[in-house]
Amino acid sequence: MEMLQTESPSVGRLITSNECVPPYTPVRQVADRFFNSTQIDALALVEGREPVGLVTRPKLLFTLFRRYGFELYGRKQIITIADAEPLTIQEDERLDVAIDKALDRPAEDIYDEIVVVDGRGQYRGLLSVKQMVIQQSNALANSIIQKEMASERAKELEKISLIKSRFIANVTHELRSPVNAIIGLAELMKISCEKGYVDQLKDRLSLLMSSATNLRAVITNILDLSKIEAGKMDIISEHFDVVSILREVAETTRILIGSKPVDVEVVAHDGPVFIVSDPIKVRQILTNLASNAAKFTDRGKIVLTLGKEEDRLKILVSDTGIGIKEDDLNKLFVAFSQLEDTKTKRHEGTGLGLTITKNLLNLLDGSISVSSKFGEGTTFEVYLPLNQFKNEAIASFHSQ
Repeated sequence: MEMLQTESPSVGRLITSNECVPPYTPVRQVADRFFNSTQIDALALVEGREPVGLVTRPKLLFTLFRRYGFELYGRKQIITIADAEPLTIQEDERLDVAIDKALDRPAEDIYDEIVVVDGRGQYRGLLSVKQMVIQQSNALANSIIQKEMASERAKELEKISLIKSRFIANVTHELRSPVNAIIGLAELMKISCEKGYVDQLKDRLSLLMSSATNLRAVITNILDLSKIEAGKMDIISEHFDVVSILREVAETTRILIGSKPVDVEVVAHDGPVFIVSDPIKVRQILTNLASNAAKFTDRGKIVLTLGKEEDRLKILVSDTGIGIKEDDLNKLFVAFSQLEDTKTKRHEGTGLGLTITKNLLNLLDGSISVSSKFGEGTTFEVYLPLNQFKNEAIASFHSQ
């Protein structure tokens, strides 16, 4: 089993005390010092600047409290009862090495304090074995946590790298497909014009527009995501009719549907509903949702509904498409994420549209939610605050 390697600090920065007395100090004076301060657990005996011994509170008290202890030792120098050969280590000694030396002492010589000296053997202070062990344990625990965090981060970065690699592959495909289609259709239209087949131009022009619309959507999504992540997406509020935008989005959706048996409906107020917001962002939000519906709906209908709920404008984009599994709902608004596998997917897309939609709504102080039944269809609900709206016609809306 591989042992976890940790960087062990030196003991010099862990010194807990620099208490000391000269070795010729009377035992009684040293005892008084211990009695007067419960914080002192040991005193180094230092002559000049060189440590020559160590006296600990337990040993001193044990000696003096024996019968006639004070009478025998009270007037003698402290060196007579001190440990003349305490464990001494240099301040640059590694913590783990110092602990090993402390615990390798004979049982009768093991006590908490160690004398620390500098490179010239001069006294620096006392070190607690207990504190060293605590420090080493904390360092080990932190190292394990850091190792786990690093491992999780590495997994996360690997996952992000894989997702982005898939995304780049998707983008390459999504850009190549409409470009190739546009070039091919343009070539066919040229041939039709040269041969006088004017009737073929209408159908091919429709396909050309559809391919160009797809290409523009891919490029717009990529550029918008970059702007949003860089915090450079500007909001320009204007007074505009949201109903007209709904009808424009519906027309674009019909182009995207092509020949599929899917109806596109708009359910909205009879007259215009003017609001104050960013019309370009609102159009993009609705286009993203409607084009997503067109992509995954092969038959049935797509409905754009404008209504009101409490103090919010509510826009529903509903379809009768393939629907979304419940377990996949939380992936919808994640950047670079697609519910279909790259190798087997049947529908085009970069997986950015819904992420950008959610971010744009956040910029507009709005929100989005989704409900779906797999195999039956999906409904996206877009909400925008009504306090930005300047049209009394909105008051006639009924909650949807």
